[in-house]
Amino acid sequence: MSERVGQGSAADDPYRIGFEEAAIGLLVLSADETVIVAANRTLHDLVGWAPGTLPGQSAAALLGEGSGTEGPGSLRAGLQYWRRADDSPLDVRVRRTGHTLVVEAVDVDVAAHSEANREALAAAGLGEWRWERATGLLTLSRRAARILGRPPGRSVSWDALKTGLSETELVRLSAIIAEASAAGEPYQFDTPTTVAGRTVILRVRGQAVPGPDGTPASMVGIIQDITTRVEARDEILSRDQRLRVATTIAKLGIFEWHMLEDQAIWENEHMYEIFGHAPEDGTIGKAEFLNDILHPEDRPAVRKAISRALREDGILQIGGRIRRKSDGVWRTIDMAGRFERDAPGRLPRRLIGVVADVTDRRIAEERQSLLIRELHHRVKNTLATVQAIVGSTARTASSIESFYEAFVGRIKSLAHTHSVLTEDTWQTASLANLLLNELKPYAEVAQEDGAEGRISLEGPAIDLPSEVAVPIGMAIHELTTNAAKYGALSNRTGRVAVEWSLEPGGPAGILRFSWRETGGPRVAPPSRQGFGSRLLQRVLITQVQAEVVTDYAPGGFSLTMRAPIPPRNDSLNPLV
Repeated sequence: MSERVGQGSAADDPYRIGFEEAAIGLLVLSADETVIVAANRTLHDLVGWAPGTLPGQSAAALLGEGSGTEGPGSLRAGLQYWRRADDSPLDVRVRRTGHTLVVEAVDVDVAAHSEANREALAAAGLGEWRWERATGLLTLSRRAARILGRPPGRSVSWDALKTGLSETELVRLSAIIAEASAAGEPYQFDTPTTVAGRTVILRVRGQAVPGPDGTPASMVGIIQDITTRVEARDEILSRDQRLRVATTIAKLGIFEWHMLEDQAIWENEHMYEIFGHAPEDGTIGKAEFLNDILHPEDRPAVRKAISRALREDGILQIGGRIRRKSDGVWRTIDMAGRFERDAPGRLPRRLIGVVADVTDRRIAEERQSLLIRELHHRVKNTLATVQAIVGSTARTASSIESFYEAFVGRIKSLAHTHSVLTEDTWQTASLANLLLNELKPYAEVAQEDGAEGRISLEGPAIDLPSEVAVPIGMAIHELTTNAAKYGALSNRTGRVAVEWSLEPGGPAGILRFSWRETGGPRVAPPSRQGFGSRLLQRVLITQVQAEVVTDYAPGGFSLTMRAPIPPRNDSLNPLV
């Protein structure tokens, strides 16, 4: 045909007429494919050349810049970039048969859909599909066919494909497709289905293509297997949920601090609880934390720890006191976190960490430390008490038998006092019994008249709730031990007079308690406050809210105390 077209045929030559009148562009090249031999009217119109002007032109005249301008095969088959006579761009599809080329313009979307794009779609795991309403069949690309476990091409009907979906899922997907089609919009959905006996999760995107009557004649789209992605997402969500459960149980606050913006993101409700913020109060940045929230005494250490963690790229661990916004109370927190960098050597971008309110734990640790010290002190005092009991008993005993009897009785009395101080929390303790059992080892004290005349106890019957009985009992023990070691009970002539009364006031009255020593060694104010004195003050003032006045007069030590008595809480009685 190329030879017949290239020869100047007569007007009645049917081949020439067909060539000229073809509705698609036709082009004939020379044997070496460098010169245009013939071109029909449609091709001239397509490339904007005047009719009859292309024959004799170089084939390179049609090629756009960068498409290749020399050598055989420059006008190759497939999608190609040409240029019109006015140098405007033109995308064409070329089909070749020998030296004859069939040329047609293509849409920009088709031009963009090159073989490289097809490979990119395959690399992204995207398969193309098309459904024809007339046949009910889907045409699958090779990638789509592999995803669905079907042969490629026009291979499967929708009725066969939907057998992998549940009835509920079919109803849901039909509604999505119908709504999008009615609006003329594309649709997308994720759905689980069964492929080759295993469940996979597919992401489907599609678009209805209307026919002449306006109803969808076909649908086109892409499909992707996102099973691995969904499983990874679910695992991340599961880990996040486990982390949140763990932090909730541990009462840990989780936060992110973005350094450049100096803004924080609080990930859970514990952050708001710890700092006493309502959600509408928002979060706090570094500047506000260091300058307003953190205790002034703790700021230098925290700044130093932040600088060290930034410099050494290590874990940030800080502790300090913060003022809680909701009530203004100082709370103690521990914070740990790690700075994240976009790349090694670059400045950190954010800090991710956790915060814990350790106020109660610190108080408990301080109480435990105090109790351990008090236990050591009490053991030491108890040994001193036993030593004093031995000496006092020996001075008054007339025989080994009387010594043994008196000594054992006094040791039992001392043990009973300790027992009273450690009874169940709902019980009460008699103030008189606390005094009697603590002082009896030093002299045969009778509650009525005070044997030996060394100790006198005077006051009404008062039962103390355990929350004040224990600290008051500790104070009585301390007073007794001091009297036995240094005061009126350390010799044969000293006396101890204890008086108490109940004054009106408070929920259950005010206890007025007086301890006075006479006849002992000369008294001088202590040069320093020992642990026993500090314990005495702390126990009575802190735990009992008492007003305490001490007097180190030369003739004898005295102490006066006024303390409110709390009402008894019968709800703590396990027998009620």
